[in-house]
Amino acid sequence: MKQENLEYGKFYHIYNKGVGSLNIFRTNDNYLHFLNLYDAYINPVANTFAWCLMPNHFHFLVRIKDEDEIGYLNPDNKTAKDADKKWQTFFPDKNYEEHKITDLKKPVPYRLFGHLFDAYAKAYNKSCKRNGNLFEKSFNRKLVDNERYMKELVRYINNNPVKHGFVEHTIEYPWTSYLSVLSDKVTKLEREQVLLWFDDKENFKYCHKSTDDYTGIDDFIID
Repeated sequence: MKQENLEYGKFYHIYNKGVGSLNIFRTNDNYLHFLNLYDAYINPVANTFAWCLMPNHFHFLVRIKDEDEIGYLNPDNKTAKDADKKWQTFFPDKNYEEHKITDLKKPVPYRLFGHLFDAYAKAYNKSCKRNGNLFEKSFNRKLVDNERYMKELVRYINNNPVKHGFVEHTIEYPWTSYLSVLSDKVTKLEREQVLLWFDDKENFKYCHKSTDDYTGIDDFIID
């Protein structure tokens, strides 16, 4: 399948699974480490509207930020506590030396997704004492250019644990964005926009009661 480029300002369904349906998340630490890497690599270049981590695959609905919303790669890598911190971006202020600004580079969104998956695969292989690819080929990404698709994808992604028989309702599964939408806690998830798509929290919960009839998004659905 031809892969979509990640263009500024556009929405994408990002997904992939373990090679040969291998479980890519085995422990709570696996899930947490992946999310920490996601925060470091992806949050600087994309807004997240829905996500789900399943034992052998994952889904994200994201919007790649406009180019002027994305900062520059942090050039001060010497003070980073770990290698992942070098991908955190920053916005130089007016006091930043002008000649230095011309030397700064902006991160390329699709490359940061690749760096995320490479970093996680290395950590996973090391902890499990294995070698070889962890994910099936490159990550899949599909352009989403219709608000109805976005709403249905939010439902589909959050309800993946129900679809696969892990729980009876997605509220019982900890590794999705469902609880973040219902919570009042600070979150980097684009909660307000998601609730606008569903009108309010009550309708959001009501729409997630059904795991059937994802009208018009057959091309987006994977097992």
